[in-house]
Amino acid sequence: MSGAGPQLAPQPTGEALPKGRSLLAHLLHALNQPLTGLQCSLELAAAGPRPTEQYIRTLREGLELTTRMRILVEAIRELADTQGCRAEKRQTVLLDELLRYTVADLLPVAETRKVRLSLASRAPLEVRGQRSHLGTLIFRFLDSALSLAQEGSDLQIEATAEQEHATITVSWNQGSTPDHSPFSRPELGLLIAQAGWEQLCAQWTTTRTGTTQTCTVRLPLGFPLPHANRADLEI
Repeated sequence: MSGAGPQLAPQPTGEALPKGRSLLAHLLHALNQPLTGLQCSLELAAAGPRPTEQYIRTLREGLELTTRMRILVEAIRELADTQGCRAEKRQTVLLDELLRYTVADLLPVAETRKVRLSLASRAPLEVRGQRSHLGTLIFRFLDSALSLAQEGSDLQIEATAEQEHATITVSWNQGSTPDHSPFSRPELGLLIAQAGWEQLCAQWTTTRTGTTQTCTVRLPLGFPLPHANRADLEI
């Protein structure tokens, strides 16, 4: 047994939440594991004299556990902020417009990560929500997917109107397993985005075929779709 004690149990990347468990409960349970490991590590270090190299190893393991806890605490705080969105403050928002703005902001990041980012928007998508809150959700969603995408691959976003719902589909080729998986920042970002969308009465589905991961959000339209859709918009 290492000096750091219990570690986070490995789970498949993108695994769904345990049935019947809220995201907050899931994160708090995950936080308890590195916290217990850190306590065990400190107790072992304080139990009596140890060789210098063992103290150094214990410190490194403790820093690793502290990093994991910090990532989880940041996610819990962000989740709390997301759940604080009040329904009565909602307004009509063009979801496709927010998508285009977010994609434009992320293009430099995508170039740095050598990921080809594209958006296809085929209709004006009017939904109900706080513009700033929706913008934050979209950015968290796309930035997390971008972080998980394989270098040199494509990240494709499609926004459509289907049966009085706005549908956003994001697909990418999964890259290497990130550090601290399944509780890495981008993986937690997807979970937080999912929780935020579901709070707005959206449906979130995730599928995987080989290395291709697809996340789909279906959100009720605020108003009926006009008969004449505007021309396809591509970025």
